[in-house]
Amino acid sequence: MKTYTATTADGRTVSYRDGKRYYWFFSFLLAFVTPAAIGLYFWTGSIAAVFLPLAYLYAFIPLFDLFAGEDTHNPPEEIVEAMAADPFYRILLHATVPFFYASFFAAVWFVGTQPLPWWAILAFAWGVGSVHGDVLTLGHELGHKTNAVDRLGAKLVNALIGYGHFCIEHNRGHHVWVSTPDDPASSRMGESIYAFATRELPGTFKRGWAHERLRLSKKGKSFWSLENDILQGYAITLSIAAASAALFGWHVLPFIALHHFVGWYGLTQANYVEHYGLLRRKLPNGRYEPVQPRHSWNTNHIVSNLLLFHLQRHSDHHANALRPYQALRDFPDLPRLPSGYPGCYALAAIPALWFRVMDPKVMAWAGGDITKVNVAPTRKAALYRRYGAEAAALPAAA
Repeated sequence: MKTYTATTADGRTVSYRDGKRYYWFFSFLLAFVTPAAIGLYFWTGSIAAVFLPLAYLYAFIPLFDLFAGEDTHNPPEEIVEAMAADPFYRILLHATVPFFYASFFAAVWFVGTQPLPWWAILAFAWGVGSVHGDVLTLGHELGHKTNAVDRLGAKLVNALIGYGHFCIEHNRGHHVWVSTPDDPASSRMGESIYAFATRELPGTFKRGWAHERLRLSKKGKSFWSLENDILQGYAITLSIAAASAALFGWHVLPFIALHHFVGWYGLTQANYVEHYGLLRRKLPNGRYEPVQPRHSWNTNHIVSNLLLFHLQRHSDHHANALRPYQALRDFPDLPRLPSGYPGCYALAAIPALWFRVMDPKVMAWAGGDITKVNVAPTRKAALYRRYGAEAAALPAAA
């Protein structure tokens, strides 16, 4: 196991071994869920195997998180730079990409060649799309890098579920406006995940296109230029779909379309739980306060964090956007989710339960003052009455 060394400001030498270094290989497991379901189908002859991806994501991982517990360990601050420079972790990201592509084509082959009833295709598409939504975790990590190879890797994985606008929207939109009423990718207290999806999906799409149009116009290029990163991503997506149809028949296209939509919804679920109800304070000059760790929900559940490349240490990520996943740190006094992301997704699917669990957490974060909370306009009057404040105290968000 590799040992990192650094010198502190007062001249001491600090040594550190990353105990999770090789545990990150667990991140490959999500790419093997779909082939495992297909193998189970042929081994048992049972069509119930198509439900394995759904069960794995929404039941097995939350149970693993429950029993494995949390990992609050941090590398020393002096070691963070050395860990961030270690190419091992970056290579691991790129190595995961072809496994997801193989998993996708295995799913398309399965649907295109087996006599599955419509309900089985529907269940399989929902499960596989949910699992493959994890490629956006790779796209997210690689998309924050500045070199061309990593950005190409991000483009390839985003294209696998047809979300070519993700990187530019996330970096130039979400990271700027996170935890404000102006961000379609930040959920509001009292807003169900289903209401959030109707705002987030079109809102981030429009914002991504607007940022790419602006980027190209500054270079004197047309939006329809070959340099358009979004259109490049969509071209890859369409090429994959065309190749799939040519190989396995046109009847696989509805499966692919549903698979992609569910993958998009996977990102919606992540965005929903990451900033629910949290609000950055607006300064007298009209700007929002700088993003701090407290403006993102955090969780240290070890199993889901390994599968998602530390995405759940989201507080440090938003405070230090260029810090790579292996060096993300926990902080005291952060807002904490009750489970890893998959468990929270299952909870959010039942809005009444989500509100019961999370709304008290939001109010505790805000010190009991709902005027410091990002509240859904449609629920504002009711929530302000419940928590003893005048609804007029905070302007309604669009």
